[in-house]
Amino acid sequence: MKLGMIAPKNEESFKKSAELKLDFLEFTFNVNGENPADYSETDAFTRQVNQIRSWSGEYGIGIGSIGRWGQDRIDREGRIIEAELEKCYELIDAASHLNCENFVVGCNAADGRSFMENCKSAVSFFSKLIEYASPKGVKISAYNCHWNNFIDNAEGWIPVLGELPGLGIKYDPSHSRYAGRDYLKEMRDWGERFNHVHIKGSLIIDGNRFDDPPAGLDQTDWGSFMAVLYAKNYNGGLSIEPHSKTWRNELGEKGVQYTIDYMKKMIF
Repeated sequence: MKLGMIAPKNEESFKKSAELKLDFLEFTFNVNGENPADYSETDAFTRQVNQIRSWSGEYGIGIGSIGRWGQDRIDREGRIIEAELEKCYELIDAASHLNCENFVVGCNAADGRSFMENCKSAVSFFSKLIEYASPKGVKISAYNCHWNNFIDNAEGWIPVLGELPGLGIKYDPSHSRYAGRDYLKEMRDWGERFNHVHIKGSLIIDGNRFDDPPAGLDQTDWGSFMAVLYAKNYNGGLSIEPHSKTWRNELGEKGVQYTIDYMKKMIF
């Protein structure tokens, strides 16, 4: 397994990751809540892809994953939103150019349609991505975050992943914990489909989400988590996701270093 981190899309991220002796960076693109059709960040990234590839080579840091979070993929009639599909294609092209094996995405459930109707639309959307990405050496994964995505647990995985052998999962145990599910059971049952993993701490107090502290300073059983990954022959990326409102600035940097030291003891 390789250890990396979600980080900004600039040279400083590569420099810092090299200093931390990480293996890769992950780049994420989140929906603009005020204007979901704002693709300026995606467009800027695709224009910069040659520069990013140069930094990757210069600092010896790979690109482990590229993903889009929160966007609508399906309209109210269950049709694929073509503009979003094209932006996914552009990022898949960028991933291929950067020797990045993973593209991560979700799929919304359209209001007013049945669960199985939405599953059918999701299968159509993911099918197009898989067909486009496979010849380019890029794998498609559904993220297990519930942010405008219903393919985030077994209820959606059974009908959609069951229909699409080429579709994988980007897994983060914190989402399962906060939703009240058993993350180790999900790993046991679906670990063979994991293409990419996020390392993010989770802390629940009195039944409520309290904070996302650094992994190793939270309630996740990371030893068992890693044991299940090894049992499933997982050999992909472990991507640290700094996500806490508490652990920022100097404290945040210390938290990242703590998680790196903690996780590296379990990577053999």
